[in-house]
Amino acid sequence: MRKFFTTNIGNKLIHLFLILFSLAFIIPFLLVIAVSFSNEEAVLQYGFKLIPIKWDLTAYGLIFGKPEQILYAYLITSVQAVGGMVCGLIVMSTCAYALSRRNFKLRRPIVMFIFFTLLFGGGLIPSYILITQYLHINNTILVYILPTLANAFYIIILRTFLQGLPDALIESAKMDGASEFRVYWKIILPLSKPALATIGLFVLLDRWNDWFTSLIYIRDARLYTLQFLLQRILLEIDFLKNAYTYNLPADMDVNLYKLPSETLRFAMAIVAAGPLLIVFPFFQKYFSKGLTVGAVKG
Repeated sequence: MRKFFTTNIGNKLIHLFLILFSLAFIIPFLLVIAVSFSNEEAVLQYGFKLIPIKWDLTAYGLIFGKPEQILYAYLITSVQAVGGMVCGLIVMSTCAYALSRRNFKLRRPIVMFIFFTLLFGGGLIPSYILITQYLHINNTILVYILPTLANAFYIIILRTFLQGLPDALIESAKMDGASEFRVYWKIILPLSKPALATIGLFVLLDRWNDWFTSLIYIRDARLYTLQFLLQRILLEIDFLKNAYTYNLPADMDVNLYKLPSETLRFAMAIVAAGPLLIVFPFFQKYFSKGLTVGAVKG
C-alpha cells in the first residue's frame, strides 16, 4: 500500500512537471498572438500582455493590404516548400537506397564524395554564377527547387537507416521476380516512413522559412516568397518611420510614427507560422520514431 501511494505521488509530480514544462512553450505562443492583436501605443506604454489592453487590427491590415500579393506569396512558398520537399525526398531516398546496397561497387567512393561536400563548399559566388549564367533558372520558380534537391547530411542519415533493414526482404522480392524499382517503391519506401517523415518535416521547415533565395535570385514581385515579402513590408515601415523622424519637415501633416512596428513583427510571425501549425500534427505520429534515425548503426 505504501509503495502504491509513493508511486502515485511520483506520477503526479511527473505530470505536474510536464504540464509546467508544456506551459513554458504554450504561453510565449499565446503572447505572440495577443501582441499581434494589440494596439501599438498600448504595447509601447504597458509592455507585452497575454490579454490585449486595446485591440487593434492595424498590423494585419498592413500585411493584407494587398490580398492578391499575399496570396501569390503563399502560393509560391507552398510550391517551394511542398514541391521541394517531395522532389527532394525522392532524389535523396533513391540515392540513399543505392548507397545502402552492399553489392553496389561504387558506393564507398560516392559516399566519400558526398561526405566531402559536407566539409567543403563553393560558396555564394560560384553558386550564383552556376544558377544565373549556366542553368539560367534565376527569376523562375525552378530556382526554389532544383539547386537544393539533395542534402548530403540527410542522404547519409537515410543510408544509415536503410542499412538497418533486413537484406532478406530484398532478396526474397528479387527471387519473386521484382525489379529494383519495384523493391524500392513497394518495400523500401513503406518501411522508411518514419525516416522520410522526419527528414521531410525538416526540409519543409527549412524551405518554408527561406527568404534568402528571393533576395538573391528573384526580381519578379509575383515570385516573392512569403518570408521575403513580409520582411520587405517591415523594412518599408521602418524606412518610413525613420524618414518621418529625421528628414520630413515638422509642419507636414503626416502621422507615420503611429505605424506599427512591434505589433507588425508579431503579426508577421503568426501569418508565417500559421500553416505549419496545421501541417505538423500529420507528421507527429512518425516524428518521435524518426528522431532515432541513424542513432543505431545497422
